Amino acid sequence: MHLVPADRAGRRTIDGHRVCEAIEAIGAPEAVRTWADRFSLLADPGRLALLLALHRAGPLAVSDLAVATGMNDPAVSQALRLLRTAEVVAGEKEGRIVRYRVIDPVVNELLKQVT
Repeated sequence: MHLVPADRAGRRTIDGHRVCEAIEAIGAPEAVRTWADRFSLLADPGRLALLLALHRAGPLAVSDLAVATGMNDPAVSQALRLLRTAEVVAGEKEGRIVRYRVIDPVVNELLKQVT
């Protein structure tokens, strides 16, 4: 199958069939952006530490996450806000306590590979 977009069709290739395979492997630009966004969330050591803690230990409150990761409470809250906005984690309120957990199944799978 010829997958080279029209705007690149005139360019010289060495292994045309491999170029087509590469284009197919890359997929839609929107999917690449989604993966890049996920990886950028995981690229920060603090956020990754939070996600690893939540993945392994289950739902935890901000103060417990701060102790577990060595971060301060405001930094944990800020990181969780970003992860919540990206729909990677969710908080469940029990009285005055909010416990967070990982809800993104793809991130959960990636965290399994890390641990």
